[in-house]
Amino acid sequence: MITTATSDGRDVGVTVSSFGSVSLDPPLVLFSMGLSSNITPIFAESKKFVVNILSYTQQDVSNRFARPSTADWQGIPVVRARNGLARLEQALASIECDLEFSYPGGDHVIYVGRVTHCHAGADAEPLLFFRSNYGTYLRGASVLPAESIDVSSGYDYGSHSWS
Repeated sequence: MITTATSDGRDVGVTVSSFGSVSLDPPLVLFSMGLSSNITPIFAESKKFVVNILSYTQQDVSNRFARPSTADWQGIPVVRARNGLARLEQALASIECDLEFSYPGGDHVIYVGRVTHCHAGADAEPLLFFRSNYGTYLRGASVLPAESIDVSSGYDYGSHSWS
């Protein structure tokens, strides 16, 4: 979940599925957000954000902020990050960033942030989202060979499950 704030200081958050590392030197990360989202302009205006890596116990938080226009912060424990933004108290980790660049990406905007501070949080399993389902990974589980998928044939991701 990515957090920022409006110009009047109101906390804003959104669940994203497109977060990744860009560079170690300088430390850069990225995420993308749909142009049609009502909070996309807030991220561009704020010039800073916090990436909160959710734990497996925070599925409700992920769901709540999947639709940011209706997100309710009540009952979600937050502390203020060094940059003044909301940092989820029970997140696995939080990464504070200053907006470095933004790029058009089709029907999305790609935000690249320079990492200014990291906070290690809860010792728990991560929350993962894959093929429209939540899950986590199993430590020490054997890895099965990857299945070859021809996406041009209309592959049905919903017919497979994971845990």
